[in-house]
Amino acid sequence: MRAQYETAEDTTADWQITCINKTDRTSPHKRIRRVGGSNGWRKPTDEVIRLIEAHSDTFWVSVGGNRADVVVDSHSGRKYIRTERDDGRQNDLLALAECS
Repeated sequence: MRAQYETAEDTTADWQITCINKTDRTSPHKRIRRVGGSNGWRKPTDEVIRLIEAHSDTFWVSVGGNRADVVVDSHSGRKYIRTERDDGRQNDLLALAECS
């Protein structure tokens, strides 16, 4: 689902991620290649990182009926995305179904 809301300064797009495409790597910091939503949109991870860092778009997943925002983090100098609530026991993004 994609929604838009306006503030005095700008318009921000809000994207719900419902699926991912993984690489063949085993590291959780390098595994997500692309994310997508239920209405067919798909975005490469690098673009999602750029949009989050530019504060132009927000991304989130539904976890147990609650919103978990997607944030940019880094590991060994490499940026990746994760949900704010990730506590190390389960990666909410990696738990999503594969996009078709």
